[in-house]
Amino acid sequence: MMGLAAPVAVVAHDAGAANIIQAWLQVEGIADCRPAMAGPAGRIWAENFPHAPLLTLEEALVGARSVLSGTGWASDFEHRARASARARGIPSVAVIDHWVNYRERFQRDGEEILPDLVWVTDSDALAEARRAIPEVAAIERPNLYLRSQAVAAGRRPTRGDLLFVAEPARSDWGQGIPGEFQTLDYLAAHRDTAGIDPDAPLRIRPHPSDPAGKYDAWIASHPGACLDESADMAEALRDASWVAGLQSTALVIALEAGRPAICALPPAAPPCSLPQSGLLHLRQLV
Repeated sequence: MMGLAAPVAVVAHDAGAANIIQAWLQVEGIADCRPAMAGPAGRIWAENFPHAPLLTLEEALVGARSVLSGTGWASDFEHRARASARARGIPSVAVIDHWVNYRERFQRDGEEILPDLVWVTDSDALAEARRAIPEVAAIERPNLYLRSQAVAAGRRPTRGDLLFVAEPARSDWGQGIPGEFQTLDYLAAHRDTAGIDPDAPLRIRPHPSDPAGKYDAWIASHPGACLDESADMAEALRDASWVAGLQSTALVIALEAGRPAICALPPAAPPCSLPQSGLLHLRQLV
């Protein structure tokens, strides 16, 4: 698989790297793959490969000749896989799906476990990987997931809605309100500044890690808002004329699909980490 020694233990938890890895597998096949997925990655696997059962982490690693893992924040699942791979002398490759905190992704409870190789999916990420973790070789690979979702989204509708792609901010930025809700409030207050049709409905797409019902109260208090229940980003984008969010990869997919993509982080938030030049920044417009 993609030049890795088979069988390959494929380990993921968070959705970002899981989507990228599984798009590769849809092309490469899974015959030499030993999948161990948990959390959102497990749900994505069940959708993409419904007849291929998942293994436990231990089952996936026994007999594996290489490990391919994600680098998410939501658990230590991938970190444990890399630690076990090192202990067993198995080469490991880690997929970084974003543009921030590269070194921190490999640290848990004071322990740093670096992979033997890092795969990224664009030139900005490649430059950041070489800067942040220079002792680990980095290679750029094609982002088949982003391309497929952008193509499947189709052309931008002329009278579509505003899609908000949510993600946990994991901070209240000193304001006492979770950052994702501050961002929603800021967007609702200033959407006209970004050239969004005032009559366009607002549709909230929860992050894969969000609990059910997280945005119900906010939606109930904002007429014209609703919850997005699309199966994937491509489907979510089809009816969207504008896309806004914090700083998730979903905004990059929206850009690729030809939608105006708006980082709606409020003034209290830190600077946006996305390097894409086409991204609009609401607080600059305000």
